[in-house]
Amino acid sequence: MTSARWTDADSDAFAELLTGYCLEIQPAQQVLVRTTTLAAPLLLALQRSILAREAWPLLRPALPGLDEEFYALAADAQLDGCAPLARAEAEQADVFLSIQAPENTRALAGVDPARLARAARARAPLGELRLRKRWCGTLWPTQAGAQQAGMGFDDFAAFVRGALFLDRADPAAAWRELGAFQAELIERLTPARTIRIEADGTDLTLSVAGRTWANSDGRRNMPSGEVFTGPIEDSANGMIRFTVPSAPGGVDVEEVTLTFRDGDVVEAHAARGQEYLDRTLATDPGARRLGEIGIGTNFGIDRAIGAILFDEKIGGTVHLALGRSYPETGGVNESAVHWDLICDLRESGRLSADGVVLQEAGAFN
Repeated sequence: MTSARWTDADSDAFAELLTGYCLEIQPAQQVLVRTTTLAAPLLLALQRSILAREAWPLLRPALPGLDEEFYALAADAQLDGCAPLARAEAEQADVFLSIQAPENTRALAGVDPARLARAARARAPLGELRLRKRWCGTLWPTQAGAQQAGMGFDDFAAFVRGALFLDRADPAAAWRELGAFQAELIERLTPARTIRIEADGTDLTLSVAGRTWANSDGRRNMPSGEVFTGPIEDSANGMIRFTVPSAPGGVDVEEVTLTFRDGDVVEAHAARGQEYLDRTLATDPGARRLGEIGIGTNFGIDRAIGAILFDEKIGGTVHLALGRSYPETGGVNESAVHWDLICDLRESGRLSADGVVLQEAGAFN
């Protein structure tokens, strides 16, 4: 892996990929960008690119540490509600871009999960408004992200560059090529009724009959590389062990094992993070059901780095999300939760559709 430092040219190429390929920003659109001040080089590049498209850049960089203070000091009304201006922005903005740029990936690890859940419920309607617009989520390399990934900063930046295809001669063309591969995979999945996931400690079946598979080719998540749909809500049966660690809100959760009966989680165990798991499942009725099944196809991401945006795209993995469905898939599960959990199939796993093996030991057939 090259350890060349991230350059201004990389920031410009990243901004161009986001504003052009991902978001297709048009003149006069209002583009709301949320991140932290650590992403300043990308914000400057984005402003230039958005202005060049004759659109309105609405940049909202937050200071590191604001979230910790909010959860420590917020009164009940502030946890259980939303500021009217926040709703107005969600209603009036045309395009949303969220950029993860953490100073501390464990910043919320000490926050009571119940307070996190309350705020998530209160903000869920704003999320629904954003999902109806053009949106994208991405990540900016920071020292905290590198530490989370167990890498030096320059190596981490190079890893991010490769995952975004910024190391290709034409990044947008590379994403279109992956999108074409995924379109072929969707053609195979569309007629399927039953999906079966098998691996060590895992044997789970669920129905996707009549549901729509989405081609996540980098236009909404950058990087991307997955196809996904919403399973029939009462169809999941069996057990699944999620072998890739998760860190929602900076809380470490490892070796989650879930048992499903007719769509509902009836048993839930975690080697680490049991309290978070239990509280998340108790958020609302929909949190105990699946809102998504996704299949990772990005073989340029070959390791987990503790960021779900990257980890769920690892080629040779499958992920399930507890909670909210994406309406465009036909899913109808409603919840304030959407928590992706990843099962690695690269060693001895198998993914089948109506009895036909699609993927074995991480390789597509």
